[in-house]
Amino acid sequence: MRAHELGIRIGRMERGPLNAITDVPGVRVGHTTLISGDGPLRRGSGPVRTGVTVVIPHDGDVWRETVFAGAHRLNGNGELTGLEWIREAGMLAGAIGITNTHSVGVVHDALIEAAATAHPAGATFWSLPVVGETYDGALNDIDGFHVLAEHVHEALAAASSGPVAEGNVGGGTGMICHELKGGIGTASRLAGTGWTVGVLVQANYGTRELLRIDGVPVGAAVPRDEVPSPWDQVDMLHARAGPEGGSIIGIAATDAPLLPHQCTRLAQRIGMGVARMGSYASHGSGDLFCAFATGNRDLSRNAGEDDPRATTDLRMVVDEQINPLFEAVVEATEEAIANALVAAETMTGRDGITAHALDHDRLVAVIRAHGRA
Repeated sequence: MRAHELGIRIGRMERGPLNAITDVPGVRVGHTTLISGDGPLRRGSGPVRTGVTVVIPHDGDVWRETVFAGAHRLNGNGELTGLEWIREAGMLAGAIGITNTHSVGVVHDALIEAAATAHPAGATFWSLPVVGETYDGALNDIDGFHVLAEHVHEALAAASSGPVAEGNVGGGTGMICHELKGGIGTASRLAGTGWTVGVLVQANYGTRELLRIDGVPVGAAVPRDEVPSPWDQVDMLHARAGPEGGSIIGIAATDAPLLPHQCTRLAQRIGMGVARMGSYASHGSGDLFCAFATGNRDLSRNAGEDDPRATTDLRMVVDEQINPLFEAVVEATEEAIANALVAAETMTGRDGITAHALDHDRLVAVIRAHGRA
């Protein structure tokens, strides 16, 4: 189930055919979901509620063929590796990984392994993967390190350009959003001169009272005495600082011919979509965003060092035409988070801690009461 299937219309722009980041030609998404065990937490044994998600930027050799990219930090209490090189060079190479906080290293290493394996033995290969994280320790045995390299390779092999699974999948498996079950969400918009903007989020942030969907104060209509918060069940001495310590990773893609500084401007607007949903980017939050554009290709050959060209021709969107892309990324981000909440299902994790799904009937009733559906 997705937000628009409940009659919720976010923004004024037209959705892409799949309403997903995979509406951008060449972009693929894959998940590996790890769910096992119940009952008390036993470090190294479970319960396990985690996984990994990968975003593949285009249909070429993503490990060697770079595309323009930009990044933005709304609040920095989190991790999205590789951003310094994106800020320096404006280039993205390779698949993007998203997982839990304590599995960033293994996903990072596995992406390098995948890149090296895809190229001739004996060749020197250089890679700085982009890997993001949010914390799933309220539901998952996060210190058990259950995400392995093989799970990253499975997600890469499963990556598809079709519909994207949402909610309790991949890196979003154990995530909590506005004190309800969160996870992976995606959406897209058609913008400008035939261009598409898609966004994928891993949503794991926010307090209940601040949740808004299409401007409607949905969170206030889901009181904790009726729908308990999972954070009320967590031993706070052994977890992050509750809902205000959560995070969100946002990835935006477009086929528009943007230059790196324009990609950075696009990444900034992801934060506006998050704000519309009720985030103020708390001190404990890691709100980290990356945007890439495939409208300029053939930027580098063989990692650039043995490229015989001294120059290459580029195209760029002129400033007077960029506003639709900005609006598109804000709307797509807002709907991606809403889709994560709508798709997610109630999950009980370690120590019997339960993150409840956002009830669809209650959501629709509140939306309609405000004249928004």
